Amino acid sequence: MSIEFIGMIQTQKVSEIHPARGPAIDHEYLRAFAVAHEEAGFDRVLVPHHSTGPSATLTVAYAAAHTSRIHFMLAHRPGFTAPTLAARQIATLDQFSGGRLGVHFISGGSDSEQRRDGDYLDHDQRYERTDEYLSLLRRIWTSSEPFDHEGRHYRFEAGFSEVKPVQQPHVPIYFGGASEAAIPVAGRHADVYALWGESLDQVEELTTRVRAEAAKNGRSVRFSVSFRPILAKTEDEAWQRAEGFLEQTRQLRVAQGYSRGGPQQSEGARRLLAAAERGERIDRRLWTAIAKETGARANTTALVGTPEQVAEALLDYYDLGVTTFLIRGFDPLNDAIEYGRELIPRTRELVHARTHARQSKAA
Repeated sequence: MSIEFIGMIQTQKVSEIHPARGPAIDHEYLRAFAVAHEEAGFDRVLVPHHSTGPSATLTVAYAAAHTSRIHFMLAHRPGFTAPTLAARQIATLDQFSGGRLGVHFISGGSDSEQRRDGDYLDHDQRYERTDEYLSLLRRIWTSSEPFDHEGRHYRFEAGFSEVKPVQQPHVPIYFGGASEAAIPVAGRHADVYALWGESLDQVEELTTRVRAEAAKNGRSVRFSVSFRPILAKTEDEAWQRAEGFLEQTRQLRVAQGYSRGGPQQSEGARRLLAAAERGERIDRRLWTAIAKETGARANTTALVGTPEQVAEALLDYYDLGVTTFLIRGFDPLNDAIEYGRELIPRTRELVHARTHARQSKAA
């Protein structure tokens, strides 16, 4: 199995250790950020969505215009755009980017975040809506004729899209959500199911459940896990760097007046905090301290060590069937460049060697 590396780009420099400064959109930084990922050997970059931030759709369009090879993963929340219009927008963006678009559908793990844009459905209702939404998108992308629809959340007549995605039958569908309401939706629709950086036993348990749901629908699904690798020339230096990031995170949160506590409706956040309760260091290299400090408000678990050590830790997840790794740093641009120097090529080499060994054994 080949592997895919996904990074993440934003419109300004910001992270757990870097406060946002200046305008919400820094054109030069975004362009440099996208190009750095392309040159570092990433396959794809995520453009995140936030209820008060710049449009992720337009950010993808800008970044695609300044790159030529790297693919994109648009974070998209169902519920704010009619599925007929969203299908045409996504297909159009796939056309203009030359077939480089994937979409990560996020139903929403925080009531307060959703309500900023006027969405008052509860957690389980949001996944119910996503199920209907994704069914409609897939049908609009593939239908040769207009059709009517009357469902629980959407109703229209003669819905159709003249523009179809470059990628057939449609753009790749990435999907996240670990709750009981989310798993059946993943089984019906996800091409790639995305997890935050959990422990090996947690990942094995959740991917087993999603595979079973996909099998019920006659489907297979790939898996993505997200980490924040912290690298250095020696293991001791890597752990020193990690502790430095933790202290910087604490100082910034105090300065900004933040308190602990993640989105209460997010099962993914609860799973990360459950891992953190087992200790700061789990398995080979999984480090949970910043996830615990921030209330697991995002994918904040790290793999800490030398590039070779972290590559070997990634292969532990690969052996569980994970073929996509979303990696981003606490020092976002510089870390993306650093990952391209050693971590990405070393991991690919290890996967190639592992695959060759298995094929030789089977022959």
